Amino acid sequence: MFTGRPRSLSGLLLIGFALVTIPLLVAVVNATVQMRRLAQQSETLVVQGVQATRHAQELFQQVVALERTARLYNVLGDVKLRQVYGQHLRAFQGSLSALETVAPDPRSSELIAVARADAELLGRTLDAAPPGSPQLVGAIDEFTGVNETVGQLGARTSAGIDAELRELQVIAASTQRRLFWQAAALVPGTALIVLVFVSLLARPIRQIDQAISELGRGTFSRPVVVQGPTDLERLGRQLEWLRVRLLDLAQEKNRFLRHISHELKTPLANIREGTELLMEGAVGPLDANQREVTGILRENGIKLQRLIENLLSFSAWQSKSVGLELSQFALKPLVQAVVDAQQLAIVAQQIRVDLKIQQVEVTADRGKLRLILDNLLSNAVKFTPRGGTIFIHALTYREQLVIDVADTGPGIPKDERAQIFEAFYTGKAQHGGHVKGTGIGLSVVMEFVQAHGGRIELVDGVHPGAHFRIRLPARPAAVRPADPADAAA
Repeated sequence: MFTGRPRSLSGLLLIGFALVTIPLLVAVVNATVQMRRLAQQSETLVVQGVQATRHAQELFQQVVALERTARLYNVLGDVKLRQVYGQHLRAFQGSLSALETVAPDPRSSELIAVARADAELLGRTLDAAPPGSPQLVGAIDEFTGVNETVGQLGARTSAGIDAELRELQVIAASTQRRLFWQAAALVPGTALIVLVFVSLLARPIRQIDQAISELGRGTFSRPVVVQGPTDLERLGRQLEWLRVRLLDLAQEKNRFLRHISHELKTPLANIREGTELLMEGAVGPLDANQREVTGILRENGIKLQRLIENLLSFSAWQSKSVGLELSQFALKPLVQAVVDAQQLAIVAQQIRVDLKIQQVEVTADRGKLRLILDNLLSNAVKFTPRGGTIFIHALTYREQLVIDVADTGPGIPKDERAQIFEAFYTGKAQHGGHVKGTGIGLSVVMEFVQAHGGRIELVDGVHPGAHFRIRLPARPAAVRPADPADAAA
């Protein structure tokens, strides 16, 4: 259809518009010309029919007038009647000539010549023979045959017009069929042209849409390549620049998280060690108030350590410096160890923990599974009111390990459920606590669950508060997210 790639989107649209509209315009012009030609032929045929009918009627009237004038002259012998006959004869000849123009076929011309000769013969007889003579009477009697000749002429003319009408009908039917097949051929041709140009436009637009979707999901590893008109390619290059920029920012963010987390870990370790020494009485016995303050320091030190570990785990996982270290171990002792690690906060809030853990051996990354449970339990403790209950249930079902962590807190609002697993999202609800969360705990949970090939979901209707359900395969593969640039997800 055309050679070379269009240099711009407007050029492509103009070419497509031209290729679609030009055949349509040609078809419309052709149909208009054909219809105008048929209309002209129809109009000519109607005019000829009307003229032929009028001339035929005039011929009948003039034949009667010629015969009547001749008979009157034969009876009366008035010379003026011969002049009247001459006038009727000229009118008769004029009508014959006009009819010959309307119906110029050989048979009609032959009949016109016979009628003209008979009328002229009678006129010469009127001039030569006296009134009442046998010669004049015979000529008048012979002239009566002109009526039959005029009748044949009228019938011949009508037959000619009918033949032309039938021929016009054939031409009209043929033209109609030709226009129909032209339109039938034009429709698929136009549809094919439209499909070609839609495909030419759809491909770069689809590439742009895919690139924008990947950037929106935080997937920065795949280069943005757009092939098509130059202006769309220019937009693709801008998206590629944006992808590279976002990837740089994501990497900078991960480096910052790793550095700040490591910087915080050393002084925190000293604080934890000092707090433990105080709790053990290494510097002397503590009274009740001192022990309470030391317990608060210890509890918040543990919370702060957990937050830093989350930052380190999140940063390390996003930068792909860690993988799964699968091992087989008993699940119940791991869950009990997680609960014991947060016992101080649980006791302080007077929270009851409902543990129902099946005695099973699981194959998973022990450290990551512990961090998953630790984050979910910490989240439940944070939002469970004083005197509430936290439910931790685990069992195996159809080659899956199913873990439920729920509480009796306020639950998760409907409008926040799509965001709670996003990194650094802390929610809108206000909650108590000495250390504010970083908003990556649930993000780490999601990452590690997916790394095991499992999934996490929110369950409604079982417990009044938030209810997280984790499903892990019995023997997970060491699966990692496919994109090293997912750090900004």
